[in-house]
Amino acid sequence: MKAAVASLEGKQLIKLVSDLYCLSKENQAFLHARFAVGGDTLAPYKKTISACMYPDVYTNKPIEVSKAKKAISSYSKAVGDPLGEAELMTFFVECGNKFTLDFGDIDEAFYDALNRMYRRAIDKVLSLPEEQRETFRGRLDAIMTSSSNIGWGYHDMLCDDYYEAFPEDG
Repeated sequence: MKAAVASLEGKQLIKLVSDLYCLSKENQAFLHARFAVGGDTLAPYKKTISACMYPDVYTNKPIEVSKAKKAISSYSKAVGDPLGEAELMTFFVECGNKFTLDFGDIDEAFYDALNRMYRRAIDKVLSLPEEQRETFRGRLDAIMTSSSNIGWGYHDMLCDDYYEAFPEDG
């Protein structure tokens, strides 16, 4: 594939990128994020995460954890920006947590996915420069605090992860 693309001339390469751009919304989001075009490059990924982790229950839309995780992965591949990744990971957990608070308990697999993403978000936040961590720290604390009445060991795992990462808050 690399050899085929490398053999293209400038106009052919532009046409190929244009065709890929028109092919799907996902490709458009990828190219917008990669080239920082069109304002908020996180917006299409957040829209996908929100629709998947806080679906419209009145139209019987299902929770789609894997599709929400794929949005984060796609953003990471497009940009590789740790700050944006931390934002999307934290947003993922916020959406899933809020869904539970608004509509009640889900199931163990759902909370396992939220716990794993919460841990990933913490790890990503801790990799950021100190001055970028504080906003996320408050959001991660708010998720943990608001989850106190949710079952399946979810709240306990959030507490364990949060206080391991930020022992000074304990």
